[in-house]
Amino acid sequence: MNALRNKVQLIGRLGQDPEIINFADGNKMAKFSLATDDSYKDKNGAKVERTDWHNVVVKGGLVNIVENYVNKGKEVAIEGKLTTRSYETKEGEKRYVTEVICNELLLLSK
Repeated sequence: MNALRNKVQLIGRLGQDPEIINFADGNKMAKFSLATDDSYKDKNGAKVERTDWHNVVVKGGLVNIVENYVNKGKEVAIEGKLTTRSYETKEGEKRYVTEVICNELLLLSK
């Protein structure tokens, strides 16, 4: 059952080109937003469409795939885990960010 803990699978399209961050030690990280679409019928039977946005972080060897083959509008399938972190703004306000740390990525667009 441990394999099922904190596991996220999403299929969606990138909202913008990935941001590639290079570190001094030679490692890289990629960040991008992923849009997933959903639809349902409301109580009156009208179709309601909704788009959710997810922050995705890619580390390790997958960054090269993202850097070379993934760009705005591409459809991808990702698998990873949810993490939440917090930070303080310049004004001293505490903010929280939820991200998907990607450990698998599949290109779906041609």
